[in-house]
Amino acid sequence: MNLFADFENRIKNTLETIDIIKEKRGEVDFGRLTVEPPRDASHGDVATNAAMVLAKPLGTNPRALADIIAEALKADADVSEVSVAGPGFINIRLSTAYWQRLLSTVIAEGVNYGKSAIGGGRKANVEYVSANPTGPMHVGHCRGAVVGDALANLMQFAGYDVTKEYYINDAGGQIEVLARSVFLRYREALGEDIGDIPAGLYPGDYLVPVGKALADEYGPRLHTMPDEEWLPIVKDKAVDAMMVMIREDLEALNVHHDVFFSERTLHANGAQRIRQAINDLTFKGHVYKGTLPPPKGQLPEDWEDREQTLFRSTEVGDDIDRPLIKSDGSYTYFAADVAYFKDKFDRGYDEMIYVLGADHGGYVKRLDAVARAVSDGKAKLTVLLCQLVKLFRDGEPVKMSKRSGDFVTLREVVDEVGRDSVRFMMLYRKSSEPLDFDFAKVTEQSKDNPVFYVQYAHARCMSVFRQARDAFPDMDVDSLDLKGSVGDITDPNELQLIAKLAEYPRLVEAAAQAQEPHRVAFYLYDLASSFHAHWNKGKESPDLRFVNDKNRQLSVARLGLVHAVASVLKSGLAITGTAAPDEMR
Repeated sequence: MNLFADFENRIKNTLETIDIIKEKRGEVDFGRLTVEPPRDASHGDVATNAAMVLAKPLGTNPRALADIIAEALKADADVSEVSVAGPGFINIRLSTAYWQRLLSTVIAEGVNYGKSAIGGGRKANVEYVSANPTGPMHVGHCRGAVVGDALANLMQFAGYDVTKEYYINDAGGQIEVLARSVFLRYREALGEDIGDIPAGLYPGDYLVPVGKALADEYGPRLHTMPDEEWLPIVKDKAVDAMMVMIREDLEALNVHHDVFFSERTLHANGAQRIRQAINDLTFKGHVYKGTLPPPKGQLPEDWEDREQTLFRSTEVGDDIDRPLIKSDGSYTYFAADVAYFKDKFDRGYDEMIYVLGADHGGYVKRLDAVARAVSDGKAKLTVLLCQLVKLFRDGEPVKMSKRSGDFVTLREVVDEVGRDSVRFMMLYRKSSEPLDFDFAKVTEQSKDNPVFYVQYAHARCMSVFRQARDAFPDMDVDSLDLKGSVGDITDPNELQLIAKLAEYPRLVEAAAQAQEPHRVAFYLYDLASSFHAHWNKGKESPDLRFVNDKNRQLSVARLGLVHAVASVLKSGLAITGTAAPDEMR
């Protein structure tokens, strides 16, 4: 039950009965009408701009029209008060009976409350993390992993058919560097003194067991082979080992992908899939032979001052045309990007979302151009850029990891503070803004630690049920009909808590449409704050406590309210990929 969608329909139906609107119905559009919470909760429960957006086409004064609409809305039995503010905003206060029915709905639907059909079953592909398989994941990958995973969860909850995808960059020059780095560790495992790791190779100790595994399997045989023979063997073994490590890192973060797509498959069989993608663009008139002027600043790797095969990307929104085939006949990295998008489109996805690091800002326009050209504008593409994460400990920057060689690994962070703290805090700021992550702050048990504060609210909800069992030992708490007692919920503080629950369905839809999962984390903190505040009122006024051993009926009613709060907390925490504990120690 979406309160705001419900009242949007009610208000539109009411507008249809007003004479001045009926007379000019063909001249007015309800599309700009909004129904939302008032900016100031003291003004009411629901606010609408109906008079503000309809006055001009009706040729009347907004304030005067607002008075007419307000009078008509008073006929609704669920409306207890209507007032007009400012130039014509209409504020509506709802009846206690309406809040009680809404609470009954939340209790009945449980963790499914807030689910939406707004996605309409549209197939969406969310690709995130996609770290090069050259080592363990670092904290920079962590933010994209959490944002992508939570966004996929959110869109699924909002009615999209979502696939979580990881693109394995296993076909570039970095894989040869990885293989040569592993080969060095292989020689070390055979007993050779390799000295310092040469510049340009990966220095991390994580490659030592990979080299040892090669030595155990092949003995000295690889060492006697020419490069063209041992290199493909070591490449395959190294990538496989790195992907095992990456999957373990993702598992530690509670991130699970549905599809792991290998870039190498695009280059298989003479790069047949890349060639087909370019042929399709050529057929549509998006490809030509030509030269590109040198770009300003540092020259990209794929720029050549010779005739190449180019994508006419400026005609579909890009800044410059992009090379697809170099003058020597080899394909560019960008050509693989085109083939990969085409593969997604051919798999039937309506929406493709790429979650990338902030250093990939230059990819946005070119990927958007690819989407327009390949899908003829039918597919929606979004690129979400995640800004950097800076690690601190009590305000001091955290030093680099010995294991990785030059960065702090994701696993080290998760092992120290726990995956729930990592996941929730990675969402507790908009992904387009930099994030400071302090190890000390995310483990303290206080209101200033959002993940603790939200999880503690759920644990407190569960403790209320334990209190009820102690207060009423003859009552089967687990079998209570909590929906049947909502009529006893009348206290204004309790109704305010229901009003906060009522925001959840609207929040889910807005966050999914904006592709901003951080909104869920913010909402959960606000809901937890409302619940904790009401809990504290019970300390000051015993008659407000959730469990009153002298009033069994009221206690059961309040258990229903607590159950509703716990359900929404658990639902939202599931979207963020964070646990909802029954107890906290």
